[in-house]
Order: sequence, then C-alpha cells, then structure tokens
Amino acid sequence: MEMERREFLKFAGAMTFTLAAGPSWAQSAKVEVQWLGQSATKITTPAGKVIVIDPYLTTNPKTPPQHKNLDALGKVDLILVTHAHGDHIGGASAGRTDGSTDVADLAKRTGAKVLASTTLTRVMVELGWVPPAQAVALGKSGKVQPAGPQITITQVRAEHFSDLTLIDPATKKTTTSTVGEPVGYIVELENGFKLYHMGDTGLFGDMRLIGDYYKPELVLIPIGGHFVMDPKDAAYATKEMLKPKHAIPFHYGTFPVLKGTPQEYQQALGQTTTQVFPISPGDKLTF
Repeated sequence: MEMERREFLKFAGAMTFTLAAGPSWAQSAKVEVQWLGQSATKITTPAGKVIVIDPYLTTNPKTPPQHKNLDALGKVDLILVTHAHGDHIGGASAGRTDGSTDVADLAKRTGAKVLASTTLTRVMVELGWVPPAQAVALGKSGKVQPAGPQITITQVRAEHFSDLTLIDPATKKTTTSTVGEPVGYIVELENGFKLYHMGDTGLFGDMRLIGDYYKPELVLIPIGGHFVMDPKDAAYATKEMLKPKHAIPFHYGTFPVLKGTPQEYQQALGQTTTQVFPISPGDKLTF
C-alpha cells in the first residue's frame, strides 16, 4: 500500500511539472507579425500556425516583388477577410482581370480555412473561390477556433462598407454589389497575446468597448484617411479608446487618396505609452 502511495505521488509530481512547463513555454514563445502592404498581414504564432489577413498581394503596388508570388507565403492555416473590397481580397477592383482573387488562389494552394462575414463567406463559396469545407462563416462577437483550441478568432465591428466587384474574363465587364458587412478581428494566440486587426474603419464609439473588453496588446490600424481614419482619428482611437501597448499603422500610401502618414499619426499621438512601429511593407516584428 505504501509503495502504491509513493508511486502515485511520483506520478502526480510529474504531472504537476508537465502542466507548469506548458504555460512557461507559451509565455516565452514569440509572435511574428509581417506587414505586406495595405492591410495584408501575415502572423506566425508561437506554435508555428500561420494566419494571413486580407491577402491583397499580386497586384498590390506596395507589396515587395518577392511577396507577390502567393507561394512565397508557404504554409497557411487560416485566411481572415475583413470585407469584400479588391484591396483586401485581391480582386477585380484592385487590378485582377482573370475573374479570380488572391483569397481564392491562396485558399486553393494551401487548403487554409477562410473566415469572413456570413454573407461574404456564402458568396465566396457560391463563386467557387472557397471550397465549402474550408469556409468558416461567423458574425460579429462570434468566436471560433478553426486552427485548434489555443487560438481564438473573434469578429468585431468595423465602420466602413463592403462592395464586391466581379469581372467577366471574356468581356471584361464589371458588376459591383454590396456583399456582407465590414469587420475587424481580435486574434488571441497560444501564449495569450492578443492583436486587433481593424481592417478598414472610421472612428466609432464602441472602439472603447473593444479596448476595455478585449484588451488587445497590438493594434494594426488604418491611417490613410478618405475611406478610413486619418492620422488624427487613428491617434484618438489609439490613445483614448484602445490604449494598446503596440501599434502598427497601415492602409496608407497605396493610392493617392490615402494621404495619411505614420509621422502624422505619431505627431497626433504626442506623449503616449503606446509604442508605434512605422514599418515598411515586407518588414517583420516579433512580440
């Protein structure tokens, strides 16, 4: 009986060590974030999962040449789409004339799960861009874990619009219609790190709720103006509502109307505890 007790205590001790070691490893692992131009972002998680958001790459004038080949992304586990505009799906309104999109091509190459608003997901399946088995439709506040239980994707509100332009490859005629709603994403990774990819958005009061409730450590925030927040708007959202540790400004300079700059954003922020990374397309950061 005493031997059985000693063996049990030995086993329990080993289990305690194993359980304690797991979180320790997760906390020390790094998150890699790579900006690829406009709002295209590649995230590599501590466990090596790859999440690509808004893959407008092949016709993106700001994407470095070596990243315009979708195969250069390598393994991709999840594709997140914030809305239907061509500069987020890599479609007709952003210069593709073959009737397809970067989202569709990347999904077929990698077998990745594709997340979007329910309506946009349904349309992408109907168009043959995303196989039904790879499609993950959700609504705002919806939480899903298609890459496993340690990574949680939450869809949140964005203040924008979501038009989809389709092109007939034979006639080159285009048609445009509203498809779904714009969204952003809170991405919580294996080590507890949370980032907020805002997609395209203007200012809205519930950014304060998103900051208070989800507490993202990193925000990827549009600053170009005209269709999205300008640097002053983005600075207010950052400093007064979201209050993240880190911020990466994006969605600027790709087209002439997107005039806001990281320097103007930083100037509007003034004294702040948020660390801003005014990086260039292709650059990587680790957190």
